[in-house]
Amino acid sequence: MAQTPNKTEFNLENLYQDAYHWIITRGPAFLLGLLVLFVGLWIIKRMLSWSQSRMHQKEVDPSLKPFLISLLGVALRIVLILAVMQIMGIEMTLFASIIAAFGVAAGLALSGTLQNFASGILILLLKPFAVGDNIITQGIEGTVTSIQIFYTIVTTFDNRTVIVPNGQLSNQVIINTSREGKRRLDINLKFPNNVDIGQVRDVLSATIDQNKDCLKEPAKRIGVGEIQPDGYLITVNVWVSAHGFHDTRLKLQEALLEDIKKAGIKIPGM
Repeated sequence: MAQTPNKTEFNLENLYQDAYHWIITRGPAFLLGLLVLFVGLWIIKRMLSWSQSRMHQKEVDPSLKPFLISLLGVALRIVLILAVMQIMGIEMTLFASIIAAFGVAAGLALSGTLQNFASGILILLLKPFAVGDNIITQGIEGTVTSIQIFYTIVTTFDNRTVIVPNGQLSNQVIINTSREGKRRLDINLKFPNNVDIGQVRDVLSATIDQNKDCLKEPAKRIGVGEIQPDGYLITVNVWVSAHGFHDTRLKLQEALLEDIKKAGIKIPGM
């Protein structure tokens, strides 16, 4: 009776043959892929270091540099992995389908977040405002204390912290009140018809000239802004520093009232 071959020996022999065949046919490509992977990672590290130094020389916004370096690193590594898979002969059809499905799902789930993300990039690149600027937006006025990728932090003048999503900032009107460095302060004062306009103008002009917070240029303007049956409105236009605008307005109005009273000029209701 013939002796049947050992099943275990048969399977091991086939396994050895398959392994030997794979090493002969696919081994070189696999080793080449590993070599490309390690060399590519080293090159990417050097490129990221060079990019970081270039961004420092170009004075790229500090809030934007970490994100750009991270984004560049991820993109280069993905390209490297795809190239290595191609060299090794790995089928990428299933891999590409998974990535596409994941991208669609993530896009639907994070649509609002992605909008804030894209808006944050535009704000950091286009710089409609910077940290330290005073802005008016979304019905609030305050100082920008931080610009992040997804949101901007504004501290109001009464010390409230407001976190505004960047998507809303990019789609709404933003009034930057400090970019130009100076603002015009407008004050209206009402006087009876029997008060001499020249005397009022002289008193107001002297008060403004003595105020150190009022700028000499552009020149101040003082004139009749409106004529009413029981009197007239004097309009004062004076330029002041954008930072500290509200403090200057309060101090100047107080000084004007005091000097008007000292001059014996009557103000309706006082």
